[in-house]
Amino acid sequence: MSKILIKNVTVVNEGSQELKDVLISGEYIHQVGLGIKEEADQIIDASGKFLLPGLIDDQVHFREPGLIHKATIGSESRAAVAGGITSFIEMPNTKPQATNIVELEKKFDRAAETSLANYSFMFGGTNDNLEEIKKVDKTKVAGLKLFLGSSTGNMLVDDQDVLKEIFSSTDLLISVHCEDEETVKSNFAKYQEIYGEDIPIDAHPKIRSHKACSLSSSRAIALAKETGARLHIFHLSTAEETNFFRNDIPLKEKKITAEVCVHHLWFSSEDYKTKGTHIKWNPAVKNQEDQDALWDALNDDRIDVLATDHAPHTLEEKANKYASAPSGGPLVQHALLALLTAVGKGKISIEKLVEKACHNPAVLFDIEKRGYVREGYYADLVLVDLNEKTNVTKDSLLYQCKWSPFEGDTFDAKVQTTWVNGSCVYDNGVLIENKVSKRLTFNR
Repeated sequence: MSKILIKNVTVVNEGSQELKDVLISGEYIHQVGLGIKEEADQIIDASGKFLLPGLIDDQVHFREPGLIHKATIGSESRAAVAGGITSFIEMPNTKPQATNIVELEKKFDRAAETSLANYSFMFGGTNDNLEEIKKVDKTKVAGLKLFLGSSTGNMLVDDQDVLKEIFSSTDLLISVHCEDEETVKSNFAKYQEIYGEDIPIDAHPKIRSHKACSLSSSRAIALAKETGARLHIFHLSTAEETNFFRNDIPLKEKKITAEVCVHHLWFSSEDYKTKGTHIKWNPAVKNQEDQDALWDALNDDRIDVLATDHAPHTLEEKANKYASAPSGGPLVQHALLALLTAVGKGKISIEKLVEKACHNPAVLFDIEKRGYVREGYYADLVLVDLNEKTNVTKDSLLYQCKWSPFEGDTFDAKVQTTWVNGSCVYDNGVLIENKVSKRLTFNR
């Protein structure tokens, strides 16, 4: 059993940053403390650097099966570990969709073969698969994903009777994409009447509007309260929605929680002028006022989780006119770097970043022995240097699609080393093909 001793490192964990040593033994964190003397196969002097728990990304689209011209579980998990993300939860809108147990287990099998990061998958709900939903074992699957607004790989659940029955019939954590479909359709028709096929990209947040988001979110919350369902609302994008959530009770006691994604914290509607469809997401990137409100809600604990909604498409697809250009973009390689840069700008503390991107996903999804720097937990760790910069260049990208909305940016941090289950999978710009990833397990 190999041992790795990381010495003189600032450990960011559970609301504090402290100078410590960390001893990894096999897959686990064996000891955390000062002046650890135990012999080790590798000793790393990490003076001046920060050690974080590996990030747990609760929302990614890795496109396999069926959309592998965009990405694969293998390619995107490599980009993820290079970005300090050691575990991911992937969405069901692939081809075929993960809306039955057989197709879901095929995705688990594929991840076991190819992923460098730990993995789980959401089971997809539709208007007609309630009986399949009832078969899902909540101890083996991250949760249930419902699209209450259409998006890539349309899995729209728009039958209100079915929706109520799903909310009433499952103990699974229900994660939802909230945009009111009728509002979006009506807005799109208005802009199409004005512009025909040449709708400008800056109309996107007006078509997928504040009203579309807040109306859908408020309805989902009302239904969760009525049925007692455990609800998690993905990718908040508006100031209005932040007021729907509580911050007066601990996360473990919340029945209704929220997530925000990096792109809604980094970009605003002003960026459509230069980024175009490269920042076309659903829900849309909205105004600076919305971005400011999202930061406020993240910091005061109305928003519980930080994630990416990593969703790659090819450059050729994104180059289409507005209506035909798909929504989504690649983010896992640079999300942590963007957030660490935000730390330097005073947007968030590094302790709060770790809480939202590492601790809280583990708590919210009841993930076993991950998300913390604790003795006895899996050694999913990331070593970062806040005194080095990272330039985002095309030739540095690990995404299969080979583009990033961050191209040309310089971040005020560097991901130096990533460990998954005690094994190094990324070090100083080099991927190490250690197939040590595991299926996430849940303490439910």
